[in-house]
Amino acid sequence: MPDNSFCCCFHGSSSDDDDVVADRDPVLLVSGVGGSILHSRKKKSGFQSRVWVRILLADFEFRKKLWSLYNPETGYVESLDDSIEIVVPEDDYGLYAIDILDPALWVKILHLTDVYHFHDMIDMLVDCGYKKGSTLFGYGYDFRQSNRIDKGMDGLKAKLEAAYEASGGRKVNLISHSMGGLLVSCFINLHNDVFTKYVNKWISIATPFQGAAGCINDSLLTGLQFVDGFESYFFVSRWSMHQLVVECPSIYEMLPNPGFKWKKQPEIQVWRTKSEDEETSVVLESYGPSDSMNLFEEALRTNELNYEGNTVALPFNFSILKWAAGTRQILDNAQLPKGIAFYNIYGTSYDTPFDVCYGTQTSPIKEMPDICHTIPQYSYVDGDGTVPAESAKADNFEAEERVGIASSHRQLLREEQVFELIKKWLGVTEQVKSHPKKTSKVMDVYSNEYGHEDLFVQQ
Repeated sequence: MPDNSFCCCFHGSSSDDDDVVADRDPVLLVSGVGGSILHSRKKKSGFQSRVWVRILLADFEFRKKLWSLYNPETGYVESLDDSIEIVVPEDDYGLYAIDILDPALWVKILHLTDVYHFHDMIDMLVDCGYKKGSTLFGYGYDFRQSNRIDKGMDGLKAKLEAAYEASGGRKVNLISHSMGGLLVSCFINLHNDVFTKYVNKWISIATPFQGAAGCINDSLLTGLQFVDGFESYFFVSRWSMHQLVVECPSIYEMLPNPGFKWKKQPEIQVWRTKSEDEETSVVLESYGPSDSMNLFEEALRTNELNYEGNTVALPFNFSILKWAAGTRQILDNAQLPKGIAFYNIYGTSYDTPFDVCYGTQTSPIKEMPDICHTIPQYSYVDGDGTVPAESAKADNFEAEERVGIASSHRQLLREEQVFELIKKWLGVTEQVKSHPKKTSKVMDVYSNEYGHEDLFVQQ
């Protein structure tokens, strides 16, 4: 990777820069699951504090303010603390919320890239002449909610309109990451006329179009770890995340699509003991995308948490499952309007969980709720470590290009080869600068930390 040590977030402008800006179609960056800063806001005082992402005091703040329950009457996830509401900061034209997810000074000094989300891409686009508020915008949202909920759809519509108007009526180029691609797909189906009016191109990066089988199945049973390595000791625990995702429609909407023709159906396997006629045996049970719901129900039947001295039951939520099934129909029926160019970037060359297995033949599961406290074993397929390439490629749209790049799920947002493709598809190049310009926020230092050879796979 080239040395971009002096790339900056914010650049001054000159008349030459303004001329370049005037010749840019606006870009709107759309984040995915976990990819937006979330604030808790006191309903009475309006006081806000960051609850996601934060490295220090993360688990305490998370349990206190972000744990929530699904309301089947409204379709929304609502915080257990009814004195607060979860909001997304709109600073910096929506870019702040999707830039560095923990913008604390010490995170920047240590350059903890696990929480550097769209930061490098924002830098790259600014270096290509895009100007925040005129031709560059961000869309972060409450990723706990459904991908088709009214608030999410209305927010995306407002961002598209703002970008269109700020650029003088030029159509918008969308760049989405991960679950953000599902949100865009829902928008295409539900607001096709708006999408047609405001969008020029859509670049999808690492979207789980047909679900993320291994990761999502396991997240509903044992939770997930958002940050890896040393930082994980200071972050939200896997168990705390588990109690959140069990009530998140967005997670259910990324379950493997049972109607998709997989090369091999994803499975959940359980080694368990069975007793019959006073005889005990060990059997391996397998559950496909459809019948795994029975497994979820049985494994989560005793799942609960303690909140402010009260016990809150959190079994598998069939109301959310029903809602998610409706979302899957919307996703399957989405049709890209004519005249809008679509590009798909997906990750390859990383072991990506597909089948997941609990227990072993010698140490089987005795009671199904024990699964939730078991370390899973995976079988892997090719992908970005989170989304199987098979799912990410199956967009069901007429793509101008589909390109596979050897990179992990979040690293795709920092990958030089991804940047080169984006510049090519947007028809722009980085501008030559006579000297580095200072930034009012962050100065980045980049290093090549990848253990894989660079790889292009183009279709």
